[in-house]
Amino acid sequence: MKNLFSLLLLSCLFTTLANSQNKQTDSLDIYDSIIMERITVVGKPAWVDRTPGSASFIGYAQLQRQQYSDINRVLRRVSGVNIQEEDGFGLRPNIGLRGTGVERSSKITLMEDGILIAPAPYAAPAAYYFPSIGRMSSVEVRKGSSQIKYGPYTTGGALNLLSTRIPYELQGMAEVSVGEFNSRKIHATLGNTYKNFGFLVETYQMTNTGFKDLDFGGETGFDTKDFMGKFMFRTNADASIYQKVEFKLAYYDEISDETYLGLTDADFDAAPYRRYAASQEDVMDADQTQLSVRHFAQFAENLDLTTTIYRNEFNRNWYKLDKVDGVGISTLLADPQNYPGAYNVVVGGNSPDDVLDVKANNREYYSRGIQSVLAYSFDVGKTSSEMELGIRYHEDGMDRFQWVDGYRMENGSMILTSSGTPGTNSNRIESAQALAFYLQNKITFNNWTFTPGLRFENINLEREDYGKADPDRTGSDLTIRENELNVFVPGLGVSYQINEALHLFGGLHKGFAPPGPGSVSGTDAENSINYELGTRYRNNKLGLEAVVFFNDYSNLLGSDLAAGGGAGTTEQFNAGEVNVIGAEFSFDYELMPESSTLKLPVALNYTFTEATFQNSFSSNYDAWGDVEVGDIIPYLPTHQFNTSLDAIYKKADASLAIYGTSEMRTIAGQGDIAENESTDAYVLVDLSFGYQINNKARVFTNIRNLTDQTYIVSRRPAGVRPGLPRMLMGGLKLDF
Repeated sequence: MKNLFSLLLLSCLFTTLANSQNKQTDSLDIYDSIIMERITVVGKPAWVDRTPGSASFIGYAQLQRQQYSDINRVLRRVSGVNIQEEDGFGLRPNIGLRGTGVERSSKITLMEDGILIAPAPYAAPAAYYFPSIGRMSSVEVRKGSSQIKYGPYTTGGALNLLSTRIPYELQGMAEVSVGEFNSRKIHATLGNTYKNFGFLVETYQMTNTGFKDLDFGGETGFDTKDFMGKFMFRTNADASIYQKVEFKLAYYDEISDETYLGLTDADFDAAPYRRYAASQEDVMDADQTQLSVRHFAQFAENLDLTTTIYRNEFNRNWYKLDKVDGVGISTLLADPQNYPGAYNVVVGGNSPDDVLDVKANNREYYSRGIQSVLAYSFDVGKTSSEMELGIRYHEDGMDRFQWVDGYRMENGSMILTSSGTPGTNSNRIESAQALAFYLQNKITFNNWTFTPGLRFENINLEREDYGKADPDRTGSDLTIRENELNVFVPGLGVSYQINEALHLFGGLHKGFAPPGPGSVSGTDAENSINYELGTRYRNNKLGLEAVVFFNDYSNLLGSDLAAGGGAGTTEQFNAGEVNVIGAEFSFDYELMPESSTLKLPVALNYTFTEATFQNSFSSNYDAWGDVEVGDIIPYLPTHQFNTSLDAIYKKADASLAIYGTSEMRTIAGQGDIAENESTDAYVLVDLSFGYQINNKARVFTNIRNLTDQTYIVSRRPAGVRPGLPRMLMGGLKLDF
């Protein structure tokens, strides 16, 4: 609450300083719209129809109505998105687009405000940090046609989260909510624009004690704190060259009692929310810092330049159980009958010293760079062109400096018996430098729009492994791997406007993902050719979109991630040819006439996805193993659907969301799925209510998993993992 009171104090201060408010001119509104076009992948709902490909935009009103703090639940409204839940709260989501694979969202381009946001997007893209969705103003998903502008991962698409904007006038908000599992949330903002200066300060904080029951007691929840500040300076709207500079500084802190240790099938059936005693010391300690400066200059009505300098830092130490009596936890829980002694220790049985290996997965990441977009529009006869030239120089890296501590189990409590030396487990530095260019031109002629483009990436990757015997990094046992890539990514999007409401669109693009710096000799980049064909219809009541897509991989990359149930070496390997076919359907309709004070918007989306290997091979990656032609890639559901019905009447509103998914394979294969190699098919119901007491106060409540379904969402990283049980929260929001 201390931070909330600080914001209220700031409100009084800035109200005194800014005793008169200016109204934004039409010119400034136009400039802001142009800036949005440069940093967004969709823009706003009205722009979706002009996009030569599938795109989705989830706005502020919808985010507020459902009050989701979990990105997984937000993205259920978007077709073509593949999700594997893990912790129930969405702290570290696993997101893929159109069959790219979901492991730590490492195969899609993740951005916040148009800036790469993964910890180290080139060298180590696995998203152990993900921005808090609760502080975002909107969410954009661009598939198919995103390849040219948004790299380096150009196969499935791009996900861009837009943070709270600086308001046009003095505005503040304070929101407090509480709920089950001792959940508490505080969200507060304060901002203003006065003539040529604007600011915003924001905090978003969540905590709970978790929904899992730890053997012998203890918390299994998390505590996260977000702070953000934005400051803007601009010239007058009538300046000969309009300019605007925005500074953004954000800090995130997390302590979460999370573990990789799941359950055996038998224990899940008996108590699905149980957590074993051997996970009692597991904790993620992480912090993330963002700093960016964005400059916009409008040189002429048809010429503008947007430049952003950014630096992100992420530090984390995920201290968690790794082995029991020398057996990896994934192997142990997959076949506990073969390791009865180790299983007995996991559930709290007494053991000798050093039987429990707890690894300090200590890593530091950085990501920094500068990117510019020069936009120029012109007409030649009846043909209009909107051309963009983009350039980005980027550096990122990860420093792994890890160790293992030994414990024994005594009467259900873990006792430290030996302390490891930092750097004696994993001791290496991975880094990347990338120079990227793109040129894209949107050409409109009569009812046709053609969007050809070309992206070029020069990527240099390096891995310096000092070895476990050299924690001081003297270089006595240093091995270095280096590789350089030069890749051209061409693409073409086409759309045809049949009438004002109906559009056809299609695209042909190259997909690409770089191999990591730890790749062994002979590992190739990930390459594919991606095809998309769709139609979009929209009038003032009805919206429809139907798309079919085909991603033809000439080489799919596999990666040995602990999060994916592997050994965690991060080694990558060629998986060869893969075909991904799919269909997406989206529908929204306003059931009531425009004159009605009651609004009943209904929405439905459906996704079909099938991804199959086109060659046979053997791998050490447990989820793939020995692959045969025709085997289906694991953790990709064949069928997904989401439907929602909102009701808005005067000061009251309600939202009902129903999400369903088919079972997913957890190991590559074909034919009938073995019970111990599958997640559950399930249908979930979420319900939210809100009431606007007056123009300053709103009360709300939401229920997640209304029917209290118990279901398996994953069998990785190690063992069976449950989804979130029924959870009720409610709160009060004040605007001032």
